[in-house]
Amino acid sequence: MLDNIEYNFDEEINRKNTNCAKYDGLKKYFGYEDLNPLWVADMDFKTPSFINDEIIKAASNSLYGYSVDTPKLYASIINWQKNEHNWEIKQQDIFMINGVVPAYSACIEAFSEIGDEVIVQTPIYPPLFKCVTANERKVVVNELKKDEFGYYTMDLEDLESKITPKTKILALCSPHNPVGRVWSKEELEKLANICIKHNIIIVSDEIHSDITFKKFTPLASISKEIANQTITLNSAGKTFNIAGLNCAYAISKNEELLNKFKKIAIKREIHSINFFGYVSTKAAYEKGSLFVKELKSYIMNNILFTKNYFEKNEIKIDFFVPEATYLLWLDFSKVELSHNEIKNILLTKCKIALNDGVSFGSNGNKYFRLNTALSQNALKIALEQLSKEFKL
Repeated sequence: MLDNIEYNFDEEINRKNTNCAKYDGLKKYFGYEDLNPLWVADMDFKTPSFINDEIIKAASNSLYGYSVDTPKLYASIINWQKNEHNWEIKQQDIFMINGVVPAYSACIEAFSEIGDEVIVQTPIYPPLFKCVTANERKVVVNELKKDEFGYYTMDLEDLESKITPKTKILALCSPHNPVGRVWSKEELEKLANICIKHNIIIVSDEIHSDITFKKFTPLASISKEIANQTITLNSAGKTFNIAGLNCAYAISKNEELLNKFKKIAIKREIHSINFFGYVSTKAAYEKGSLFVKELKSYIMNNILFTKNYFEKNEIKIDFFVPEATYLLWLDFSKVELSHNEIKNILLTKCKIALNDGVSFGSNGNKYFRLNTALSQNALKIALEQLSKEFKL
C-alpha cells in the first residue's frame, strides 16, 4: 500500500434507493432483492471531491441547458493520454460521444454493411454481441486461448482462419474485460498486422486503460500504419466512477475513418453530451493522477486479499490475478456441478450477485465475474458468503 494516503477507499456508502443499477436493479436482473451485489462494472467508491466540486460549481447557476465542448476539455484529454500513456493526439483526432457502447454500435454501422462480419474475442463483455446483431451483422467468434494457470492469450491462427471477404471489423477490448489482460505491444502488433493485411478496421475499446497494473500500450500509438486502421473508444467513466454522466470520446488519426464515424454518430444523436459529463471529464483528467495511483493500489490489494482468502480457506474457485481492471474472472470448474446449479447456489444460498459467465460467450461456462471495487471490509463479507458453499 502507499504511504500518506489522500483518498479513503474504506468508506462505505449506502447506494440503495438511489436509482443505482447495481443495487436497485437486483430484483429486475436476478429475481431477488436480498443479494450482495458484486456484478455491475462500476465502483462502490465515492467519486473524488475534485470532480464533485466542479459539478457543484457548474450547478450553482441552477440552469441545465444544452452544453458545448471547449478547447480546455480537449486539452485535458490530450494531456492525459500523453502523460499517462505516452500517446500523442490532437484535438482534430477526437470526437465527443455519450458512451462507449453506443459508439461501438455506431462503428459497426459506419464501417460495415448489413450481413458483414464482426470478429469478437470471447469471453467478452455482453453488449458487444448485441451491438453486432442489432445492426444485422454476423458475429464471428475468435476464442481466447487459456493456459493451465488461467492466463489468456489471443489465438491469432484461429482468427486469421476465420476471415472472409465479408469480415470488416475486429472488436478489440484492451485491456480485456473480463479476463483482465493487458495486451503486450508485441501481441497488439501481430493482431494489427493481420487486420491491415485483410483491410479490417479495428475498434479498440480502451475504457479500462487507466486501471492497469503493468504497462499499457494504446493500440493506435504503435505506428502510423496501425493508427490508420484503428478507431479508439474511451471514457473517464470507469476510472473515476462517473459512468452515469454519459461522456466518452472516439479517437482516430485517420480523418476519413473518423468522418465516417462522425456521420453515423450524428445521425444517431450520440454526440450530445450530458451537461455534467463535460465538467467531470475535464476535472478528472486535469486533477486525477494521484487518485488513480491510490485507486490502483487499493484495488490490487483487494485482488490479492481475495486470492489469499481463497487459498487460506481452500475455496474451490480459481482466478488469474488480472493485469488490469477491478474485475475477477472466477473459474468454478473444480466444482462438480453444472453451470446453472452453481448459479442457483450463488443466488439462493450464498446470496451474492455475480455476472453470469455464459453471457460473455460459450467459453464462459462455469465462470462468473466478480467486482472487487468496494471496501475491503465489504469484500470480506462477500467472500465469507462464497466460502460457505464452495470449500474443497
